[in-house]
Amino acid sequence: MEGDGANISIPGDLRIAVILPCYNEAKAIAQTVQAFAAALPTASIYVYDNNSTDDSRAIAAGAGAIVRSVSQQGKGHVVRRMFADVEADIYVMADGDATYDASAAPAMVGDMLRDNLDMVVGARKSEVEAAYRRGHRLGNRVLTGLLRYLFGRSFTDILSGYRVFSRRFVKSFPVLSAGFEIETEMSVHALELRMPVAEHVTVYAARPEGSVSKLSTYRDGWRILRTIFTLFRIEQPIWFFGGVGAALVLAGVMLAVPLFITYAQTGLVPRFPTAILITGLMIIGVLNGMCGLILDTVVRGRKEMKRLAYLAFPAPAEACPLEASAICSDVGAAHR
Repeated sequence: MEGDGANISIPGDLRIAVILPCYNEAKAIAQTVQAFAAALPTASIYVYDNNSTDDSRAIAAGAGAIVRSVSQQGKGHVVRRMFADVEADIYVMADGDATYDASAAPAMVGDMLRDNLDMVVGARKSEVEAAYRRGHRLGNRVLTGLLRYLFGRSFTDILSGYRVFSRRFVKSFPVLSAGFEIETEMSVHALELRMPVAEHVTVYAARPEGSVSKLSTYRDGWRILRTIFTLFRIEQPIWFFGGVGAALVLAGVMLAVPLFITYAQTGLVPRFPTAILITGLMIIGVLNGMCGLILDTVVRGRKEMKRLAYLAFPAPAEACPLEASAICSDVGAAHR
């Protein structure tokens, strides 16, 4: 959805943290920090540097950001540290490459407060070919469609790095990914726990001159695809193992039909090795189905624990009730 969060007042005492992963973004990080500082004047802006070899750290600090370091290489590791270390009511996450529209942040925060959401995804819209390459567009559509097919629901842009989170999302999310597949893991986490989520269409710009993308179309695309199937296996074991078991049983039945026909006609089983193979396929297929049933029970218990951890934190609107409008600053309207 393209929310109208600009019509909602954002409480002045709401703790908002802007969290920016950064790796060799000396050409863009100052612009990014300054843009979010202008859009969300009361927010604390954190830059988490991931072993940059340029002047990103110094430039970010000079622009007014709180700079911290993460030694483990990979965006997933950075997000894990950010979610663990930063304390806030609302978290705004973007990349440090100045491609995301910081002026949309107040409206996205407004969407979250108005509808009591746990995640608002900045769905990217770009008219600039250099900003959003054709291969990346196609890959995003394929992966988004696959996620919808496997999990029943999805977003229109699962790979967007521009997101607003509630405190209860951040503090209940067990980050397991290491790299750019982190966005996919976030999307699946929200879908599996049936969290209230939304999308807000935002402008996606080209990188500043001299800034280079760290995303590898094929390598990271493969990692994201592998993550989707891994999460499907973990979160939907009854369908994953049941599907494998059904395929094995079907193969066994197809191989068995000629044997049964021959046996009915002659009373003999001339292809004895095939009969052994059929027996093995049937046994393995049934075992896969049973594994799926057992693991489905385990996953259900794990989801219940995740849900309880999620519910231990207040909803976004409850963290700073909107009724306290006397102290609210209409940040959203100012950046409409």
